[in-house]
Amino acid sequence: MSPAIAAKEGGRQRRAGSHHHCLDVRSEAPPALALCGDGLPGGEAEALLPPEPGTRGARGCRAELGSILLLLVLYVLQGIPLGLAGSVPLILQSKSASYTDQAFFSFVFWPFSLKLLWAPLVDAVYLRGFGRRKSWLVPTQYILGLFMIYMSSQVDVLLGDGEGRGPDVVALTVTFFLFEFLAATQDIAVDGWALTMLSRENVGYASTCNSVGQTAGYFLGNVLFLALESASFCNKYLRFQPQPRGIVTLSDFLFFWGAVFLITTTLVALLKKENKELTPTKEETKGITDTYRLLFSIIKMPAVLTFCLLILTAKVGFSAADAVTGLKLVEEGVPKEHLALLAVPMVPLQIILPLIISKYTAGPQPLNTFYKAMPFRLLLGLEFAFLVWWTPKVKHEGGFPVYYYIVVLLSYALHQITLYSMYVAIMAFNAKVSDPLIGGTYMTLLNTVSNLGGNWPSTVALWLVDPLTVKECAGAQQQTCGTPVAAELCTKAGGSCVTTLDGYYVESVICVILGFGWWFFLGPKLKKLQDEGQSAWKCKRTN
Repeated sequence: MSPAIAAKEGGRQRRAGSHHHCLDVRSEAPPALALCGDGLPGGEAEALLPPEPGTRGARGCRAELGSILLLLVLYVLQGIPLGLAGSVPLILQSKSASYTDQAFFSFVFWPFSLKLLWAPLVDAVYLRGFGRRKSWLVPTQYILGLFMIYMSSQVDVLLGDGEGRGPDVVALTVTFFLFEFLAATQDIAVDGWALTMLSRENVGYASTCNSVGQTAGYFLGNVLFLALESASFCNKYLRFQPQPRGIVTLSDFLFFWGAVFLITTTLVALLKKENKELTPTKEETKGITDTYRLLFSIIKMPAVLTFCLLILTAKVGFSAADAVTGLKLVEEGVPKEHLALLAVPMVPLQIILPLIISKYTAGPQPLNTFYKAMPFRLLLGLEFAFLVWWTPKVKHEGGFPVYYYIVVLLSYALHQITLYSMYVAIMAFNAKVSDPLIGGTYMTLLNTVSNLGGNWPSTVALWLVDPLTVKECAGAQQQTCGTPVAAELCTKAGGSCVTTLDGYYVESVICVILGFGWWFFLGPKLKKLQDEGQSAWKCKRTN
């Protein structure tokens, strides 16, 4: 429903290593690191193999507690830029930023969906003396830390605080795009290091560190930050004497976490050594060209190309509901920190749902669940539009009644059920058809396309809200509000721009119509892909 509480379709995803690596690409759900022991070459495979004579033997969890805690800390740090990026659209909306600006800022969420483009480089190029993973992790986190400290002195100006200036959306987008690019690069390095940092007996804890760490980091950078940044929340729940500002500002938050990044990175660089016995003995750079060539050969297959085209358009019907609804609620007066806090009671549901839904997607036709859940998710788009229309009607001087937040929470819970039903189904299908001999790159490619299928409609949906909105100048004759310049002239003439038709409602109806059109005409074609034989999905390889 918003960048704060709705799961981003193109959000955090697993790395794309060399073409034998086994990966788990996640887009709409909390991330987890998948491991497999077949066909893994080089250093990362050796962590999963039985210990050879003369090497370290079985080790208990307590013996590697330090490494487990380090992984947890690294994943928490990774979640901070993700959470901050998710909070900025809500801050921009509270400052009356246009939806065109919001669309431009939405490109910030693309790097985690595009990691496939540079992940082979991160896997293959490194300084052998310093460490395969530290060669990327240390400089990446140093840059993040220094950049956050520098931005702490600039962010108030970029957000338009003081002197009546509006937000500098271009600079904010460039800044946070770099944040997300660096966080995605750090994710590639940490995921790879997790496989070799822990022994074979304990490597499964990497998944727990990933899920818990990124979720905690996102919570700190999004929900906790928005709550502590809000003067009304702090005055109501945390203070005895009201103050005009929250307990922390974005500037304070950036400076603190920038310092944490620098300190943590220095300690890792000086004190943590990579396992030299697991360092690859073969030259890895040879795999870069092979990986990109393999990706191209996969996507040329007719069955894969058809799937990619269908999945790139399948989420158009949800774009208005997913990308715009939360921002509209903030525009109608719902406090952004309250909207963010709605994510907290959803955590148990998000944990349980995949376990339940996987029972229905484990069979030979997982896309049937995707197809059945789609119309319900489309109808929820209309329910979200009604919710936005209803919001100002229940608002009172003290805010919103409790029953309003209950309705919002129930709506979000139903949305999560349909979202996870479709997500788990797609993940199950991708795992089912991926060629096991090149499963890592194959599955990463399919899920990257799925992620992009959620990214581009959200950006377009945000971009179209303003052009579809109709405004009139009330109180001043011969003035219009069609453009920002015309709206300013209307205000100077003593009038005010009044919205006669909100583009969000127009867009919501159009998206639902397009969504049902896709479901009716193209949905059966997607289901039919389940009938293709395994040979249609296997990549022809030449020695």
